[in-house]
Amino acid sequence: MTVEVAAAILSQARAGLALTGAGISAESGIPTFRGEGGLWTKYDPVKVASIDAFMADPAAYWAVSRDRGPALLTAEPNPGHLALAGLEAAGHIVAVATQNTDGLHQAAGSRRVIELHGSGRSVVCLDCGGRETRAEVQKRLAEPLPPRCLTCGGRFLKPAAVFFGEPMPVEAMEEAYALAEAADVMLVIGSSLVVYPAADIPVVAARAGAKLIVVNAEATPLDRVAKVVLRGRSGEILPELVRLAASAQHSH
Repeated sequence: MTVEVAAAILSQARAGLALTGAGISAESGIPTFRGEGGLWTKYDPVKVASIDAFMADPAAYWAVSRDRGPALLTAEPNPGHLALAGLEAAGHIVAVATQNTDGLHQAAGSRRVIELHGSGRSVVCLDCGGRETRAEVQKRLAEPLPPRCLTCGGRFLKPAAVFFGEPMPVEAMEEAYALAEAADVMLVIGSSLVVYPAADIPVVAARAGAKLIVVNAEATPLDRVAKVVLRGRSGEILPELVRLAASAQHSH
């Protein structure tokens, strides 16, 4: 199945939904978690990104963040992110549901972004609820860790992203499921589709009759039910998809 077939399907879409995972941001220099050379090959996720470990030792989390934070904060949207913003502007997709916490979809101009795992760009104090930007907190990581809340002096400053052992944001999940139920096309990009409940979103869409298009470097569990599976880098495939979808639409 080819990019032309996928473009033809997208050119007809009026209520499409995109689901994105770490793969789309890898091309912006943000390391993936599970893939080859991913973060979990270097760090133990339970130690670094679980809420229990964080509450026991917030300094350990911020020590890793001192290393990794700059890559997150200087990352720019890549052609894949920009292509999705273009699909929304053209009226083919209504929203992007993302497993990423990097804010790159918003930076690329996507207007309706559903952050299934929260945002790593803001930090919340678990003691007083005060909020700061990640960039502000990142500047204080040269001081003894963990960084302290500027409002109450608390030790538990945590990114507003979902850690292992924390519940998913209910409103975001409900919104994504509702859009999946109503979707005519479901575009899955850069997600291994093994993290639940996010991986259920395309299942809901497919059951409701949406045509499924998967763009991913590696095989996913849903490839067998997809109308089109495109293997490769989303930053190369998506701009081509958008270009072909636009010309397919004009030729109708």
